[in-house]
Formats: sequence, structure tokens, C-alpha cells
Amino acid sequence: MSTKRNAQSLDSTSKAIIEQLQLDGRRSYAEIGKAVGLSEAAVRQRVQKLTDTGVMQIVAVTDPMRLGFHRQAMLGIRVSGDTRVVADRLAEFEEVSYVVLSAGSFDILAEVVCENDDALIGLLNEKIRNVEGVSGTETFVYLQLNKQKYDWGTR
Repeated sequence: MSTKRNAQSLDSTSKAIIEQLQLDGRRSYAEIGKAVGLSEAAVRQRVQKLTDTGVMQIVAVTDPMRLGFHRQAMLGIRVSGDTRVVADRLAEFEEVSYVVLSAGSFDILAEVVCENDDALIGLLNEKIRNVEGVSGTETFVYLQLNKQKYDWGTR
């Protein structure tokens, strides 16, 4: 299923709450309240609304290598037919962590996380390339992660 996002207008307080959580997702509502000028209850209510509406998620970000996932790659995928249908199908695979429709050489970009090269080959041959509408793939294997940042704020 596609994740369609409607643009939501956030006030400066909601943006400040998001920025506080991006710095430390474990920060207490009381600490956030002090930083943004709201009560603990008001912060809790706003955070609940932000998560319920899909504006944000609070998640644990892990290092895949330390969890036994030693092969990450970006897949460039060419599609014949409806790219949205193919993207929805790709999003169902547990190895796929990120799917976007794109313009340019590829119709879809998908980031994958696998245990090893054999698992990546299996994913490509047994799953990705068997999705109806996939007409071609190109694999960009990650050799080293130099930057992964999630505290970019709300600008």
C-alpha cells in the first residue's frame, strides 16, 4: 500500500518538539516541555498526535553490521507498467528498508539490508526480479557508511 503524505502545517512548537526528539528520542516529556515551554501533558498529547497522523515515528536506529546484516545495497529498478504497484510490492519484502519512486535512469530506488552476499543474490533473483513489472535492476553495493544522520531538524 502506498504511503501518501498530505502536507501538514506544523506550528513552531510542534517543530521544536520534533527537533528535541531528533536529538534524543528517549528524552522525557518533562524535559521536552521545559525546552519548548509546554507542560509534560501537553507535550505527550502533541507527540501522540504527531505519531498518530504519521508526521513522525519514534524508532531505534541500529547499525545493521552489528546486528549481523553485512550487506547493504541500493537497487536501481526499471519498471514497465505502473511504478506505484511495483513499489508497493517491493515494500512488502522484509529486506527492503526504503522505497522511492524516482525520475531519471531508474523508476524506483530501493535500499536493502541483507545478512550476506548470498542473501542479496537470493533477494534479487527469487524476489525482486520476479515482481511483475520489474524490467531491470542495477545493484549499488555499499562498501562503507560514512554518514547517516537523522537530526536535521524541521527547517
